[in-house]
Amino acid sequence: MHIFLIVLALLLAAPAAADARVTRIDVERVESPTFDGRSFGDVGPYEKLVGRVHAEVDPDAPENAVIADIELAPRNARGMVEYSADIIILRPVDSSRGNGRLFYEANNRGRLLSLNRLNNAPTASSDPTSADDAGNGFLMRQGYTFVASGWDATASSADGRLNITLPVAVNPDGSPIVGPSLEELVIDNDDTATGRLTYPAATLDTSQATLTVRTRYGDAPQPLDAGAWEYVDAHTIRLLPAGTAFRQGSLYHLAYPATEPMVAGLGMAAVRDAVAFLRHAAADDAGNANPLAGRIRHAYAFAISQPARFMRDVVHYGFNRDAAGRRVFDGVLNWIGGASGAFVNYRFAQPHRTQRQHIARWFPERPFPFAYNVVHDPVTDRTDGRLRRCLDSGTCPQILEANSSNEYWVKASSLLHTDTLGDDLPDPPNVRLYLFSSFPHSGGSRQRGNGICQQPRNTLEAEPVLRALLVALDEWVSKGKEPPASRVPRRADGTLVEALPREHLGFPAIPGVHYDGLLSTGDLLDFGPHAGDGILSVLPPEVTEPYPALVPRTDADGNDMAGIRVPDVAAPLATYTGWAVRAAEYAGNDLCDAAGQELAFPRTRAERLAHGDPRPSIEERYGGRDGYVSAVEQAVRALQQDRLLLAEDTERIIAAARTRSLD
Repeated sequence: MHIFLIVLALLLAAPAAADARVTRIDVERVESPTFDGRSFGDVGPYEKLVGRVHAEVDPDAPENAVIADIELAPRNARGMVEYSADIIILRPVDSSRGNGRLFYEANNRGRLLSLNRLNNAPTASSDPTSADDAGNGFLMRQGYTFVASGWDATASSADGRLNITLPVAVNPDGSPIVGPSLEELVIDNDDTATGRLTYPAATLDTSQATLTVRTRYGDAPQPLDAGAWEYVDAHTIRLLPAGTAFRQGSLYHLAYPATEPMVAGLGMAAVRDAVAFLRHAAADDAGNANPLAGRIRHAYAFAISQPARFMRDVVHYGFNRDAAGRRVFDGVLNWIGGASGAFVNYRFAQPHRTQRQHIARWFPERPFPFAYNVVHDPVTDRTDGRLRRCLDSGTCPQILEANSSNEYWVKASSLLHTDTLGDDLPDPPNVRLYLFSSFPHSGGSRQRGNGICQQPRNTLEAEPVLRALLVALDEWVSKGKEPPASRVPRRADGTLVEALPREHLGFPAIPGVHYDGLLSTGDLLDFGPHAGDGILSVLPPEVTEPYPALVPRTDADGNDMAGIRVPDVAAPLATYTGWAVRAAEYAGNDLCDAAGQELAFPRTRAERLAHGDPRPSIEERYGGRDGYVSAVEQAVRALQQDRLLLAEDTERIIAAARTRSLD
């Protein structure tokens, strides 16, 4: 009887285990050691495995049924839906020297960014191989096993980018699906002559589509005659006569009948299934060994920008629970994802889109719910939150959500920690939130010069604080040590405010700097009655603006008051903003997308007075180098004490201040 009960229990468990799984892992290339044989402290050398995972999901299982169009995907003989994805693994050659942590990078459009950011590698390589590709070796010195795999249905396979192969949805009778899709061409040069479409056009008859042009979203769209443009092929359009360039500084929108929609939401299952296999499986169905079997105790996800929005969806849709009911990621560190999701779980999805004040405003990136808290939204009369499903299943990860100031200006990030009326929300027990004060979305040495903006772009770099947050996340998960407290602007203390009037914001009147309080609004987009199922029928959507979009209040210099103030902000030589303004030839006075501004202080009191600058000069602030270095050291030591800087970065920043030019 005892044996019968054991067998019965196994039989009952079997269907759940088969709801979704990796069926085969093909390791196509092994490089041991990699990074030119470089050794990393006590961990030693690393090796690289490159290959592909093949998997299947049960479309009828409740956890997979939330995937848009999954019921219309082709099925194999077992009634399962199949997909495959690229995978790359970097692991210590000696597994006993690893830290037992899987570091999963949710890649950005097929590109790997974490070694460039966390390790300060000089370039972002999707196939890291050389010693330089490991940068300062931070992740390797910590002993992490690095994993990345394909999830983005629209990621190019060029330049070694990670790719995923997904099924195309069809009608129940097997005929192709045809439906509306919207493309946006953002033209910031004078030589673009063709536009690429994400999905093939169902017909090349231009009279069945509408192409419009405008400079800004607030302008009335100007339709182009059907004879003023043509399809070069099903994936490409151009203006006529052939060779005519699209107008610089303009936005073109094409609403057209598309076909062959990929089941893009499977990308969420692909992340779930790959990590679950690597954490728990001994081998695949063919007997190929799991290359990480027995190595992993904890798994963390790290995501930058677009994939951070995607990871918010992974949690929201319940994909942090695997088919056996286990937690997939124990911790998640999201950087610059805003209060948004990704355009993934939809028919004719376009994961590469990113909504900002000037671009991509009409794509479904930011529907309710915005916050992790489960709240009621009186606008839509819905109650929801990003954590709702994982709270129900007991599979929520520990989450550190970090954003730049830019996300508040161009992605309405205040909705991440306010309700839909604009009132402060408390932190959920498993979530901490951070503003990187005065930061752009992307900056550092990669963004020097004005680009298409009116002023020099913001060069602040987030890497040192991100390293500290990863250490804090690991300690939170593995040791139960509370992470640094949230640092975001709040309504209650007056640091989260409306962008106008400027005096209320606190931003100074700096000579030559344009400010009119422009920012992304808290939009509600109506895509039609089936948008909740991922099917958009009204394109462009109907737009209202019911949600408050708030921004960080600044000090008298124009730097954000709240948040994590890195030494360049706490002991500044310039005003750093998360927003920037486009130059006249690029739709001037609209916001400059991901950029911020770096507005140098006058060097002397005489220079300040000559230019009418209200900000004290460097000379007046610090007196000389000793005063500046002292201010930097004070700021650095405070961040280190609060576990927002590591010792190695603390000493490096202080040393750099001693040699930094103050001219």
